[in-house]
Amino acid sequence: MTTNVLFVCTGNAARSVMGAALMRSHFENGHATDVAITSAGTHSIPDLPMSVRTKGALDAVGVEDLGHRSSQLDADIAAPADLVLVFEPMHIIWVRRHLPEIADRTGSLPRIARDLTAGPVATLTERIDALGLATADFEPWEEVVDPAGGDLPDFIEAAERIAELVADLVPKLGVS
Repeated sequence: MTTNVLFVCTGNAARSVMGAALMRSHFENGHATDVAITSAGTHSIPDLPMSVRTKGALDAVGVEDLGHRSSQLDADIAAPADLVLVFEPMHIIWVRRHLPEIADRTGSLPRIARDLTAGPVATLTERIDALGLATADFEPWEEVVDPAGGDLPDFIEAAERIAELVADLVPKLGVS
């Protein structure tokens, strides 16, 4: 059975792209084969490549994603997701308003990386349910700041932060 992980940011041009590419790199390096990783944005213009600064940040952390094209988050993209990872409170608000059916499996990357218990005592779905994500308040420590208005060093800083969080989360997913 494939585990589906969806990264969501605002424009699907920076943070979600980085998260998906970084997680894919873990699994491409032999950690698992039964995981599907996608990304989308809450306010995305579909079919655009990632920004030059996002590519530069991924290069700086040793990862690439040559095929990325932006996607607007919608019910079709969200439906298969077992876990939806976001980066700021607006993303949670957007999901709860527009796609409430996935609110119980949508949380910030920092919260999930910190609070998800490791498997295999319970299924991933059971471990996600235990977090109470549909009603959890988004705390200030959970935000991964959008580098969009910044320069390449801001993008690299975001990529490094996301890389740390993804590295913490991957072993907890319990996929093989």
